Amino acid sequence: MSQRKSKADRRLDLIDAARRAMIQHGTEGVHLNQIAEEAGLTSGAVLYHYPNLRDLLIEAHQAGMERFYERRVKKISGIADPAQKLIVTIRSGLPEGPDDAGVRLLCELGGAAGRNRVYATLLTTLFDRQVSMYQTILETGAAHGVFTLAQDSEIIARNLVALEDAYGYRIIARHHSIDPEKAVELILDHARLATGNPLKPTTRR
Repeated sequence: MSQRKSKADRRLDLIDAARRAMIQHGTEGVHLNQIAEEAGLTSGAVLYHYPNLRDLLIEAHQAGMERFYERRVKKISGIADPAQKLIVTIRSGLPEGPDDAGVRLLCELGGAAGRNRVYATLLTTLFDRQVSMYQTILETGAAHGVFTLAQDSEIIARNLVALEDAYGYRIIARHHSIDPEKAVELILDHARLATGNPLKPTTRR
């Protein structure tokens, strides 16, 4: 890292390095020296910024999860039509391909969640926030007569998030017949039934 970088920039670089190391070595198997190697620093330099390695790992996970809530909310904030908002939200919740580092990291986190309460809490919080995001879209669409919901909005929202997770994993696992575009269509098929709307995309991710 450049010596001219601020402390905040150095910490961001370390978070990125930690994410790369976790993807390569596993969430629970990653070691300080591996993160240091990714960052091009000594272990002591890493500990200078993060005396507790656990704090760095948690921040790395939180940074990765930001993509699936904060960035999605921002992305759809300027879209007025609830149907198009729903389509864009579905598209942005899936991996861009099998090598998508952000989703691979979430898969690693999911594998460790059963043994780590902190990771389990992070994933549970992310799931609940995504459900709330979908609920807002669904209820707004219903209020404007764009959607005719087949079930309670929370049930539909939970199923949409679960489908994102399931198909996202299949994409990362390189399933031979499920790529991002196929996954989008499969989720949209369910969303059409759930909302009573044809959900015809006008834009692509």
